[in-house]
Amino acid sequence: MSDIKFPSFDVLISDPAWRKALPGLDSLTDAVIGAVFSTISLPDILGGKTLETGILLSDDQQVQALNSEFRGMDKPTNVLSFAALDDPDLESALAASPHFVLGDVIFAFETVEREAREQNKSFADHYAHLLTHGLLHLLGYDHIEDKEAEEMEALEVRILDGLGIENPYCED
Repeated sequence: MSDIKFPSFDVLISDPAWRKALPGLDSLTDAVIGAVFSTISLPDILGGKTLETGILLSDDQQVQALNSEFRGMDKPTNVLSFAALDDPDLESALAASPHFVLGDVIFAFETVEREAREQNKSFADHYAHLLTHGLLHLLGYDHIEDKEAEEMEALEVRILDGLGIENPYCED
């Protein structure tokens, strides 16, 4: 198992609605990041590195523009992850530096708020789930294939359970 180093993270807020909806944003973000990195084993290639990630709390308009540009989907989505692990020169970049940027996780306020309301979840719990989901994407987890999706969802459920958050995949 690799040495676990919790990443440093920068939270940028481009939509002030986030602070109003999540007064405990900083402590919740800290708790989620701690839970994720206490639960998973980092890929060996990241062992011992100082890790960093960016979190952008934005709005539907900005996320729609990014989703259109990078995924070819001209609509907003709840969260986007842009992982540095896809870099073809990753191993040489890691060998050259003790510091590594995992990537960025970007949220759309209106979509996250609407989904939380529609799913009868607290906004904080939904944010925690989506941040967990986004961080796992930065670490190479995916849900395109059924087997991958099952593995990723089980890991999300385990992490969220450790935070006292109910299984987000359970139907009422």
